[in-house]
Amino acid sequence: MVTDASTRPRGRLDAYFGISSNGSTVKRELMAGTITFLAMSYVLAVNPSVLGDEGALGDKGIPMQAVFTATAVAAVFGTLVMGIWAKYPIALAPGMGLNAFFAYSVVLGMGIPWQVALSGTFLSGVIFFVLAITKVRERILNAIPMQMKLAVGAGIGMFVAFLGLKNAGIVVNSEATLVTLGDFTKGTTLLALFGLVATVVFLVIGWHGAVLYGIVLTALVGVISGLVDLPSGVVSMPKGLEHTFGQAIIHLPDAFTGQMAIVILTMLFVDFFDCSGTLIGVANQAGLLDKDGKLPRAASALAADSVGTMAGAVIGTSTTTAYVESTAGVSAGGRTGLTAVTTAGWFLIAMFCYPIFAVVAGSASITAPALIVVGVLMSRALGDIDWNRLEYSIPAFITVIMMPLTYSIANGLAMGMLFYPIVMAAKGRVKEVHPAMWVLMVMFLGYFFFLAE
Repeated sequence: MVTDASTRPRGRLDAYFGISSNGSTVKRELMAGTITFLAMSYVLAVNPSVLGDEGALGDKGIPMQAVFTATAVAAVFGTLVMGIWAKYPIALAPGMGLNAFFAYSVVLGMGIPWQVALSGTFLSGVIFFVLAITKVRERILNAIPMQMKLAVGAGIGMFVAFLGLKNAGIVVNSEATLVTLGDFTKGTTLLALFGLVATVVFLVIGWHGAVLYGIVLTALVGVISGLVDLPSGVVSMPKGLEHTFGQAIIHLPDAFTGQMAIVILTMLFVDFFDCSGTLIGVANQAGLLDKDGKLPRAASALAADSVGTMAGAVIGTSTTTAYVESTAGVSAGGRTGLTAVTTAGWFLIAMFCYPIFAVVAGSASITAPALIVVGVLMSRALGDIDWNRLEYSIPAFITVIMMPLTYSIANGLAMGMLFYPIVMAAKGRVKEVHPAMWVLMVMFLGYFFFLAE
């Protein structure tokens, strides 16, 4: 029997990733990886707008082009590790809620330089890696009640949506009422409203790249109306990492403080459950869970996430995590790591398109709708909280409401963790509270005393 030379590489791909055994084809995997990229490529514009020095952080931010390059490199590296090592059709990139925590809570709120914040991100990745390859991960996962996990995810969604509304000018500050409705006669606010409506329509009709298409259409309208400048070019060589590469390692000694301990703990906590929830959700949609509902190769998948975080921090961006937009590729038939490898390839190509993404990242009117929509999607966890039981609903509500109102994910998390053991004890269910929850309560109580000082 004669074997066509062109089929041999495809056969090796099939054998390594188990494409046929998972009911897929190489063509389908490549298409699924492309769709996943389209669904999540907005991160290349939004992440620089959140972390960069041309956004809300101003001169306290990371150089804009460095953030763009670091975002692309982190996405390529983390997604390749997930695809080649864990062999899951899941893509990774700097997380939206976690970049908001990095920028607004740590850098702006606590006054911690971005270099030290990167060190904290790196350390959280190291700790997560250790937890991922040991049995400690399962024990911690089981210690935190599901209601609080849901509340944290929903609260971050509310916070991210609030940031988007603020950046769009839809919500503005008020001396009388703290916040109020913005000026809808301003061109930039109207552009953001248009972008929000367009993105929502694309999302509702089921377009997988809804957020990206919303960004593109809003940018085009902005250019036509004169509110957005044309890009200076289309292609450029990646650069900027000379400002950020290795800063996380250089500033490690500055990260060993009580203040940074809370930062690292919050990063670890949020990434821990965000990653776990995304992995389970995507794997379930793809039919990859075993008969007991468990995730095969879970340790490898979680370790891949933590490796992405460590690499991203060294390169110059906030926590890298699994993206729920991976479900777009899975719904298109992606079942193996080849889907993730394809997504990584598209991020590698996009790395050379900074002039286009820079225009988008530099305009809050374009990126704000994406933040609002992402916040809505993250807040869907609100529907799964048991609001009829006060011992669950009170700490959950406090967690959710305190994140946007105190402009801090860490504050909301800490308040919720303080109230949960107390209300459970008052309900007479103290035996159901895991000892780890009491430890967390004491730690977060110390956090508030630290803030007071």
